[in-house]
Parts: sequence; structure tokens; C-alpha cells
Amino acid sequence: MSDAHEAGEARSTPHGAHGRPPTRGDRWAALKASPFLPAAVLVLILAAAAALFAGSYTYTMANPTPRHIPAAVVGATDTAEGRKVVAGMERELNASLELRRYDSVAAARHAVDEQEVFAVLTAGPDGTGVLLDVVGAAGASVAQVLAEAGVAVGRATGVPVGVRDIKPLQKGDPRGLALFYISLAAVIIGFVGAIQLSVHARALLPAERIAFTAAYALLGGFAIAATVDLLLGALDLPFVESWLILALTLFASGMVFTMFNTLMGRWAMLPTWGLMVLLGNPSSGGAVSWPLLPSALGHIGRWLPPGASVNAQHTAVYFGGHQHLFPFLVLGGWALVSCGVFWFWRHRHPGGRDRAPAHAAD
Repeated sequence: MSDAHEAGEARSTPHGAHGRPPTRGDRWAALKASPFLPAAVLVLILAAAAALFAGSYTYTMANPTPRHIPAAVVGATDTAEGRKVVAGMERELNASLELRRYDSVAAARHAVDEQEVFAVLTAGPDGTGVLLDVVGAAGASVAQVLAEAGVAVGRATGVPVGVRDIKPLQKGDPRGLALFYISLAAVIIGFVGAIQLSVHARALLPAERIAFTAAYALLGGFAIAATVDLLLGALDLPFVESWLILALTLFASGMVFTMFNTLMGRWAMLPTWGLMVLLGNPSSGGAVSWPLLPSALGHIGRWLPPGASVNAQHTAVYFGGHQHLFPFLVLGGWALVSCGVFWFWRHRHPGGRDRAPAHAAD
């Protein structure tokens, strides 16, 4: 009995570190090594992301307000009727109408094609009224706001105001959202593709990773354009130009994630999502035209891949022959910088493979 009792006491007596109660530092180290800490952090991040996602889109799109709308003026607006209409339009639009005088209708139409103005006010002699030309292709939301203001001003002043759309949207895209959707698809699939390469093709070397990103960008851009144009017939695209814009968008988006993955590891999704989805898409001018966005977002959106993609695609489809270089410089700049950062710090990227022969490793 005494031997058994002594053996039991020996088993119940703490021995060294195994018997020491864990300290706060030990518990913290164990938590960091467990999957529970990143899971808990992700719960908080996802909740914040949900709120930011809903807030950013609601803030920019729920109640678009005119802030800065350039409009061309042709004719004698210094007549009584012209002054009444101009003053009424500014009053209806909260003084956000910026009038630019042109000597002829042809010059004003050229400004429309260059997307420098969103409407043309043509005033005739006294008694003949005013003609308001809106440009649906330049932004359905802006055209709607201007048309409603023109009708209200004509009713309030008694001056005949004729409203017409001189460059309407295509029949398959009456709200002008299709270009936003295809650009959104290119942005999201671009970085999701890079995420999948990191998960399922982790062993790719840096040059191989860039090459496969370019491959799915080209194929994905073709698939989007073919689906929207050839299969659904929703848009009549300038196919090759639209395809290459989509491919460049996919590639830039994919390389942006790859860059952040190199710099931040497993948390790369945070800056990518914030830059592309929370900030880039609402400020792209695709769903709500830039003159109706908060001014800061309207300026920022032009410098981000989603806004550059929408801008280039919009000009290609509706203003052929007047394409601008700036959106391509933005997309190309993001792609080039992302590739450069990834290549320079490629040793930090959580991928790649050991190229040494197996016997050397042994």
C-alpha cells in the first residue's frame, strides 16, 4: 500500500516545465501558432469589409448629385430667352453647370466627341426657344439629369426648350451599364486568377507566373468580349480593341495582387480589394458618371485600373476615332509597376520552386 501511495504522489507532483502552469506569454505563443488567431482576425476584417463595401457603393451611387457638368453653348444666349434658360438650368442643377462657348455647332459636336462637354445648348433668336442636346453615350445618368432640368426650366420660364439625345446608347444597353459590368468582370477575375495561381500553381517561377497571368488575361478578355458581343448581342463592340482593353485590365489587376502578395504575403487581398473594389469600381464612372460623383472620387477614379478600363472601353464603343492615350497609360503603368515590384522582390513571393537537382539537395 505504501509503495502504491508513493507512486501516486510521484505522478501527481509537477516535474519541470511540463508541470509548470502556462504563463501569459506561453498562451499568446500558442494562440499565434494556432489557426484561431488568423481566423478571428479574418472575422473582424470581413465584417469591416462588408460595411465598407456597402458604404462605398451607397455613398457614390445611391443619390448621384450634379457637381461639375461642362456644357457647350452655341448661339445668342445673351437674348432674354437665352438668359432665362441658362439661369434656370444653373438653378435646377445647383450652379454646377459650366458653360463653354463655341462659335459653331460643328465645334460643339467635336467637343462632344472628345468628351469635353456633356450637353450642347443652342439658342435661337427671340421667340424660337432653345435646343438642349444631351449625350446619352457620355453618361446616361448625366443625360437624364440634364434632360429633366431642361424640361423643368422650359415649364417654369415659358421658353420652349427642346431636348434630344444626339448620341444615344446602344439598344442592348439602355442604361449604359454593360461597359461597367464587363470592366468589373475583368478587374475581379484578374485578381481572383492571380489568387488561384498562388494557391494551385504555387511552384511557378516568377517569369512563368507573369506569363500565365498574361495568358489568362488574353483568353479571359476574349471570352468576355465574345460573350457580350457575339453570344448575347448586348453590345456592338469594336472587337479587337475591346478585347485588348479587357486583357490589359485583367493583366494589370492580376499583377497588382501578385505585387501585394510579394510585399504582404497572405494579407495581400486587403489592399487589392480596397484599391480595386472599394475605391476603384465606385469611382470608375461606369455606373454613375464622373460629373455626378463626389469631386475627389471623380479625380481619383481616372488614375485607378477600373476607371481607366471603363474610360477606354467607353471611348472605343461610342466615340470611335477619338480614343485617348491616358487610360492606356494608367493601365500600363499599374501593370509595369506591379511587374517591377514583383520581379525586384521575387525572392519574397510565397511561391516558386527549388531548381537544384534532387541529388544535390540530398
